[in-house]
Amino acid sequence: MKAYIFILFLFLNIVNAQQTNNEMSFNEYLGMVKKFHPLVKIADLEISQAQANLLMARGAFDPKLEADFSSKEFKDKKYYSLFNGGFKIPTWYGIELKGGFESSEGYYLNPQNTTPNEGLSYAGISVPVLQGFLINQRMADLRKAKINVNLSTAERNLQAIQVLHQASMAYFNWKKNYDEFKLYETYLQNAEIRLKGIKSLIEQGDKAAIDSIEAGITVKNRMLNKEDALLKLTKARLELSNFLWTNNSIPIELEEQMFPEIDLFQNIQDYLKTNELNIVNFSADNHPKINSINYKINMLEVDRKLKANMLLPKIDLGYNYLSVPNQFQEFQFQDYKFGVNFAFPLFLRKERGSLKLTKQKIEAEQFAVSFEKEQLNNKIASQKAEIVSLKKQEDIISDLVQDNSTLLNSEERLFEMGESSLFLINTRENNLVLAQLSKILIENRFYISNADLYKTIANPN
Repeated sequence: MKAYIFILFLFLNIVNAQQTNNEMSFNEYLGMVKKFHPLVKIADLEISQAQANLLMARGAFDPKLEADFSSKEFKDKKYYSLFNGGFKIPTWYGIELKGGFESSEGYYLNPQNTTPNEGLSYAGISVPVLQGFLINQRMADLRKAKINVNLSTAERNLQAIQVLHQASMAYFNWKKNYDEFKLYETYLQNAEIRLKGIKSLIEQGDKAAIDSIEAGITVKNRMLNKEDALLKLTKARLELSNFLWTNNSIPIELEEQMFPEIDLFQNIQDYLKTNELNIVNFSADNHPKINSINYKINMLEVDRKLKANMLLPKIDLGYNYLSVPNQFQEFQFQDYKFGVNFAFPLFLRKERGSLKLTKQKIEAEQFAVSFEKEQLNNKIASQKAEIVSLKKQEDIISDLVQDNSTLLNSEERLFEMGESSLFLINTRENNLVLAQLSKILIENRFYISNADLYKTIANPN
């Protein structure tokens, strides 16, 4: 006897373990989507692209080596030979340091290109005095590239949230259709058992033959309901498979024996962190959407400063200290090359128009921040109210399911005593089925409301 009990206990544990292994929890599923879904990986790549753009912008400040050589010979006569090689070092405030070596020879040299026989070394500096000193295009590009890294991070979070929300909808749809299928499967089995019982009673002469037709109609209706539910379940399972991928970007098709989490209603808010405790400290100021707009404003501010700087006259000063190579350290400052470059549009219409346009873009984004904050706060309040209401509705519908189940059980006992009819049993059972379907629907709405709140809060972690 003890051996029999042990074997039975072992068998039940094996069956239970197999059922548990076939259950795919929502948290496990969402974790797979976060790690392996291609759209999430694409969102991650946008951060890498922003970092690559930042590297490109920093390249504008890279030191540069340059060399230029040209020579002309005709009928054994050397017309000229010119060489100019050196380096340039851009610095932050538009100042550029440079140095190099020039050499020239030949019969037909331009006098300004003439150098001593040893060549001519130089070290110099160019300075933008007004326009381009405090800010210039390469400084602006670097600042915007740094901001763009933060912007891409915020937008990555928004894209990831969008994918996770869509994945959640697919899971909830799968669970809803699975629960409906199991419901119809159970009541089909009940109807088939009842039909067999009715036929047995008819054979014994305790029931009229017409009762078998009514019981048969119920079986066929349940078969029809089950088949339709199976179709919806199959489509939902395939839709869910769109979000299942391996680490090597290989798609996975969900197996038929897998089923959704049974206790999802109790766990969903812990998984999505949508309970009151987790959202009490929510601030719209830290929302990725608000951060994204603020980063865009910061980039426009850089453009505004650059375009305001364009209103200043362009005055570039250049100075080169000149010396033959072997006397370079004697610092004879009377040998030099100096230049001034000046430019200033008289009406500044292009510059003023560009600056005005940038200011208007900033103002538009600031309006967008105010609107988005208000919209976020109202949406969160609305979704919280919906979640509270759906919890209450779930409590009510659970009571209704229990009450209808009690009525059905009572009706079946009356039927066994000959005090009821198959019609009344079917009516009670139909009411119970409708109540259970309503319960599944309300639970599904509860899941969706939590997923919508999760999407609104936009915290993919």
